[in-house]
Amino acid sequence: MEEDLVQYIAENLVNSPDEVSVKRKETSRSLVLELSVAPDDMGRVIGRNGRVANSIRALLRAMPSSDSERGRERRRRVILEIE
Repeated sequence: MEEDLVQYIAENLVNSPDEVSVKRKETSRSLVLELSVAPDDMGRVIGRNGRVANSIRALLRAMPSSDSERGRERRRRVILEIE
C-alpha cells in the first residue's frame, strides 16, 4: 500500500518512470521503503532543499498504517530512503 503510493508519485515526477523501483523492508517497529530512480531524476524526487522528499514523507505519515499487536493498535514508523 505505502510502496504503491511512493511508486505512483515518483513515476509521475521523473523523466524515466521505467527506472523507478520501490523495495519494502519490514522490521518489528518500522517499515523502510527504498526508492530508487535514475541518476538524472534524483533532483526531481528530492526537490529544492528536500521539499519534494519531505512532502512524500508527510503523505506517508498521514496514511493509516497500523499493526495489531495483542489486540491493540500501534503505528508503525515509515522511513523513506532515496537512492
